[in-house]
Amino acid sequence: MNEPIPVIRAVDRGTAKLLPDVDRERAWLLTVDGAAQSYVDLDEPTHLEFEYVQRLAHVVDCAAAEGLPLSVLHLGGGAFTLPRYVAATRPGSAQQVVEADTGLLALVAERLPIPAGTGITVHGTDARRWLEAAPDRSADVLIADVFGGSRVPAHITSVEYARQAARVLRTGGVYAANLADGTPFDFLRSQLATFGAVFEELVLIAEPAMLRGRRFGNAVLVASHTAIDTGALARRAAADAFPARVEHGASLRRFTGNATVVRDAGAVPSPRPPDGAFRTG
Repeated sequence: MNEPIPVIRAVDRGTAKLLPDVDRERAWLLTVDGAAQSYVDLDEPTHLEFEYVQRLAHVVDCAAAEGLPLSVLHLGGGAFTLPRYVAATRPGSAQQVVEADTGLLALVAERLPIPAGTGITVHGTDARRWLEAAPDRSADVLIADVFGGSRVPAHITSVEYARQAARVLRTGGVYAANLADGTPFDFLRSQLATFGAVFEELVLIAEPAMLRGRRFGNAVLVASHTAIDTGALARRAAADAFPARVEHGASLRRFTGNATVVRDAGAVPSPRPPDGAFRTG
């Protein structure tokens, strides 16, 4: 049998590469301009390679009873790692995936197609624009994993954006976002202040070394109008290969400090990561 070979293609926002995993027969790493974007195992969609994706999956796992179908809105698509996971673990779920890079969507559809009957619908448009047109109370879970290269775009960091996310969530719904930052955490603190101005409950999931400022990395922000099961999240995060900590309540308020709410007029992208932080190949 022929060995899979890398695929390199120009997409809307750079150069995408699909790199086969030599240890897993039908598994692929997607990068755009050298920054890792997604990892997909076509034979085992519940295999999650990236730590931050595992943490986003924990949020979905804790959003409702095991196996119960959910309505999930994904802002940012990549190679659809998390939508595939939800389809496998919660059959019957209705999922909307919004990805602005239509060239990337075409590559994924060709090389890593989504199986029929998964309930996944893909939209090639801007995440904020699609969110603003989405119906009220239409999602149980909203996952934001939107990056322009290796930075979170400014227009999905503001309080105006957070209010749109809250509008789209159903009663008891949960918002989760993949964010990236490093010491002194000005961006991460501003996001906590911003979402704290809209949602009553906030949680942050991250590795202790990252929160201590030892390295630049990913953190998952979780927000809801209703209580979040921090105990269940903490147990899952602690059991990961690279254990993470769940911060909430007083400790999270101390971490946020005097950070101010971000508004559209002053929003900026997340900081540029140091060389090598998210790059591969």
